[in-house]
Formats: sequence, C-alpha cells, structure tokens
Amino acid sequence: MKKYALFIGRWQTWHKGHEWLINQQLTKGKNVWVAIRDVETDEKNPKSAHRVMMDLMEEPFFQENIDRILISIIPDIESVNYGRGVGYEVIYHQPPTDIEAISGTGIRQGYIDTNGDIIVYNVDKNDSTAKETHS
Repeated sequence: MKKYALFIGRWQTWHKGHEWLINQQLTKGKNVWVAIRDVETDEKNPKSAHRVMMDLMEEPFFQENIDRILISIIPDIESVNYGRGVGYEVIYHQPPTDIEAISGTGIRQGYIDTNGDIIVYNVDKNDSTAKETHS
C-alpha cells in the first residue's frame, strides 16, 4: 500500500512557492497527496475547489509527476489534530525568503507573477489614450 505526504491548502492561485513546498517530499522519493479545502468562494478564494482541482491537473508540474501525486477535495477544516505516536510525522518546511514572499493574493491582485517576480506596468502619462502595458 502506498503512503503519502499530505499537503492541505486552498491552492489558489498555483505558484512557484507551492511547487517548492511539494517538491520537498517529491525529491525524497515520497508520494504526495494534495488536498484542496472546499472553501466558499469569496475575494480570497475566487475559485471553487472543483475548479482548483481541474486547474492543478493541467499544470505542467502535476502532469510531470502524475504517477506520484494524488489530488482530491476535502471538506474545509479548522484544525489538524493528532494523539500519541500514530505512525506519521508532522513536518514544517521553512521556505527560502524569495519563495516565502510569493502569495496567491499578490498574484490575483496583479502585483507579482506566479514565480514571485514583481509586475511592472508601463503607462505613458502624456498619452490620454494610453493603456497600461505589462512588461
């Protein structure tokens, strides 16, 4: 029977930080279970859990690791609890500063891209018909 390293999240919007986190176990040869919390849609969660799952399945990262990643939707949770030695570890992965700075909120608001790079918008202030362009 396969064992999995479980990652619980909203995964909105998929970015380099998520990839870094999951790779912490994939690079050790572990199988990974990506559990998508079924949260209500709102400003912080613009996509349904089903839409997130469909988007993840289309990501190249998931396509490349399809035999080692399980994706499913779970009910929303308020805590993760465990008792005495129950046969698994709870592991915290400290991301490097550049990875930690990546935020799905920043991506959705257009401040950064999915790699964490700042998006610069160029507007010609002398042209009243100019539109913002992404560089």
